[in-house]
This record gives sequence, structure tokens and C-alpha cells, in this order.
Amino acid sequence: MTQTKRRFTSIEEYLEYDDGSDRRYELVNGELIELPTESPQNLLIAAFLLVQFAQIGIPVYRLGIKHQIAVSSMEVTAREPDFMVHSEVSARVMLQQTQALLRQNAPAPLLVVEVVSPGKSGTENYDRDYVEKRREYAERGISEYWLIDPEREVILVLQLEAQQYIEVGEFKDRDVVASPTFSELQLTAEEVLRAGR
Repeated sequence: MTQTKRRFTSIEEYLEYDDGSDRRYELVNGELIELPTESPQNLLIAAFLLVQFAQIGIPVYRLGIKHQIAVSSMEVTAREPDFMVHSEVSARVMLQQTQALLRQNAPAPLLVVEVVSPGKSGTENYDRDYVEKRREYAERGISEYWLIDPEREVILVLQLEAQQYIEVGEFKDRDVVASPTFSELQLTAEEVLRAGR
């Protein structure tokens, strides 16, 4: 990820910013951090999940790919999960926005999913998804968080309890991914990790 020099003092200023390009950013400690180009596999996994959640009866307006969410953090102001399932209330709030961002005071979605970037424990990519976002999403009150890790071929499902995530399970191969919120979802880890192949 590359940093730009411009500093922002508020989320509103960030939302109004347009550099005239198709670049995507997260706001980190007042600065824009350019997000790397999404891998085709990450996009396929997010699209696959959208279809699967729609098939179990979640209305499409409650499903989000690349919706941003404001978080409380010393560093980051807004994150952009790969996939999100909104509650009825958070979906209504999102649909009223001019940009796909749930502000800090908006209701939390039910589920966020991150497709983990390659990297080992202690590297920036790993720590961002496994440590920082885990803390930020818990503080934001998101009841369920999935980390889909294609490099390690595992899906980690976390559930919020007492303002922190506990591990529901690590799912590999033909394990059925156990979602505490969406028990009717019957997907194996292999189906999700191999989406689109």
C-alpha cells in the first residue's frame, strides 16, 4: 500500500475527496492509504458469498461488496471489508447515504468478511486482518467476523461476546462453515475458498 501526502481532519472531508482516479483508499490516521488492486480470487469469493446469502433468503439490498465502515481506532478511521451482511436497520441507513459508508454512529452490520492478503504472522498484511481489524470490528459491535485465508486454506469464524471475539471454529476442506448468525447457510470451506475455479 502506498501513502499519499494529503491529511484529513474529518470523515466528511474524506468522503468529499475525489482525486479523479479509480483508486480506492482507506483513511488511516488522517491520511489516505491506497488499497492495492483486488485479486480476482478475492472478488470471486465475495461474489460467491453474495449469491449464497441471497439464496438463503437475505435480500440483496442487505448484502454489500466493498461497503466501508467507520471504526474507532488510534490509526484507522474507515475500513472496507470484502463482504458485509447488513441488518435491516444498517441496510436502511446505508441506502440513505451518498457513498457506501456506515458512519460511526450508524447501526453495525451483522457480519463482515475479510479475504486475508498473503503474509505471515508479524507482517503488515497478517496483523491488519488478524489483529487490528479483529479489535476494530469488535469495538464497532459487529456480531460476526469471518477471515477467509486462501493462502492457509482456512476460514476462521469469530463471534462477538462481551465486546470481544471468541473463536467459533477454524474450517478447512469439507468442513461446513458454522455461522452462529446464519445457521441455514450450508457451505464447506472448500466451496468458499475455491469459488470461481
